[in-house]
Amino acid sequence: MKYEVVHEGAFAMLKVELDPGESVKAEMGAMVAMSPNVELRGTVDGGLMKGLGRMLSGEKFFFQELTATRGHSEVLLSPRSIGNVQAFELDGSYRLLVQKDGFLAGTQGIQVSTKMQNLTRGLFSGEGFFIVEISGRGTVFLSSFGAIHPIHLGPGEEMIIDNGHLVAWPDYMDYKIEKAASGWLNSITSGEAFVCRFRGEGVIFVQSRNPGSFGNWIKSFVPNRS
Repeated sequence: MKYEVVHEGAFAMLKVELDPGESVKAEMGAMVAMSPNVELRGTVDGGLMKGLGRMLSGEKFFFQELTATRGHSEVLLSPRSIGNVQAFELDGSYRLLVQKDGFLAGTQGIQVSTKMQNLTRGLFSGEGFFIVEISGRGTVFLSSFGAIHPIHLGPGEEMIIDNGHLVAWPDYMDYKIEKAASGWLNSITSGEAFVCRFRGEGVIFVQSRNPGSFGNWIKSFVPNRS
């Protein structure tokens, strides 16, 4: 299967080329265009319980499955938010933990489920008690709000990241939730409150824009009804 991210940047779109019998799995509603010989169907992928788990993490219950029935085919997929699309290769040796709404599509061999976080992370990480967990062997395509930037940490190195900017990280990396500043007043007045402290070795992927901050900015222009 060949793929290309076109119009990279704020309005990125994923183009996938399929040979007969090949298929790609995508989030519900992601299809922009497809060849006439592509069969489109909705699938739960993993059964009822996994579908319910994905809903708890903020994802959709159903996926789209697009399969080339005959001849060479092309599919265009697009995320719901403004931002970039990036491909990640998984070899089956680890799982990728992803922010809600981060999954766009995956090749055959990719499984999308959920992982339950502990009480502290569920309350303060910004991701909720359930987080998207992607496993298997193949290519997964993630979408972001803004550009995706990798942060590489060596053994024992640490980085503090605003939880609203997290996109994805491998499951073998650990992190803890803490105040952004030394005191509660500074943490709140700085506009950061809680952050995630990651410890390496590994790569964390962050997005250049924060959806929550952007939403608050938009609200500032909406007149209040008296």
